[in-house]
Amino acid sequence: MAHPSQLGFQDAASPVMEEMLYFHDHALMVVFLISTIVLYIIVLTVSTKLTNKLLLDSQEIEIIWTVLPAIILLLIALPSLRILYLMDEICNPHLTVKALGHQWYWSYEYTDYEELTFDSYMIPTQDLAPGQFRLLEADHRMVVPLESPVRVLVTADDVLHSWAVPSLGVKMDAVPGRLNQTTFTTLRPGIFYGQCSEICGANHSFMPIVVEAVPLKHFEDWSSLMLQDA
Repeated sequence: MAHPSQLGFQDAASPVMEEMLYFHDHALMVVFLISTIVLYIIVLTVSTKLTNKLLLDSQEIEIIWTVLPAIILLLIALPSLRILYLMDEICNPHLTVKALGHQWYWSYEYTDYEELTFDSYMIPTQDLAPGQFRLLEADHRMVVPLESPVRVLVTADDVLHSWAVPSLGVKMDAVPGRLNQTTFTTLRPGIFYGQCSEICGANHSFMPIVVEAVPLKHFEDWSSLMLQDA
């Protein structure tokens, strides 16, 4: 959950999000380094010390400013490709959940259980309990077991939606007639909030996503209770 006046990312709750934060810091340091060097050269050039014909026509300088950016791009691209591979890798998930986007709420179906399906609507502001977050709380949370690979099958019933939870490093488009998939593993128990990240209509901002990670024993108790109420 983001804090007031927070400028950076939310705290990572999955291995992929941790890798994304490390990559962000790595790329940001490269940007700072490039900006500093370019600014330094501009200052020297303005001072007329580097504006002589020998330097401006130097082939060595042309080789440097051609090769150096290529090396920098490789230093950024290789970690990026590694993270993309980790995000797409889905190996033996312990649980599969189908998330179906509607105008304007989410439906969840636990495909490993029979008849474990429910709709998740945003709680209106006037019905919020003390401590709950406006526009982020849902009447039914998507409960998942802790430290278990979870595969989410994402699709939509009407228009384009997007299932996104920043703390888990997950953002997958929900396309009508198409089944996309993503995966995540929660590292710590807690409640993680997200929202539809596709402009899907008038109530686009009123279909939150709430993922609750609990120990396996608590998840089994919750699933048994949900099946009894079904």
